[in-house]
Amino acid sequence: METLRDQLIRYEGLRLKPYRDPSGKLTIGFGRNLDDTGISQDEALFLLENDISRAISGLRRNLPYFDSLDEVRRNVLANMAFNLGMRGLLGFRRMLCALQSGDYKAAAGEMLKSKWAVQTGSRAVELSTLMRNGG
Repeated sequence: METLRDQLIRYEGLRLKPYRDPSGKLTIGFGRNLDDTGISQDEALFLLENDISRAISGLRRNLPYFDSLDEVRRNVLANMAFNLGMRGLLGFRRMLCALQSGDYKAAAGEMLKSKWAVQTGSRAVELSTLMRNGG
């Protein structure tokens, strides 16, 4: 006998990106109506943990020196990768070059010279201070 879960998977189908259902509701997954139902805090935290893992994996893949940094600076990079995406973070070439050579003051300065700093305001100021001063 087919379970309810199996029936819903078969009828709803899996969509990994948001789409509009026939009634115009924003939907994802196996028919989750985001407009009316949204997600729970537990679901949001689950997604966040997956996104953090994805950001850190990307940093390890793209920045061979990532694991040699102290935890505070690894967290700054992960925060930026989460916010900007890996491609966006990799666009901070001068910051990354300064960081790799251990010039944290220059790396922090490069962070503040960016369009990102203007857009994120206090986030950029806080992260650049952490980059400059470390743990």
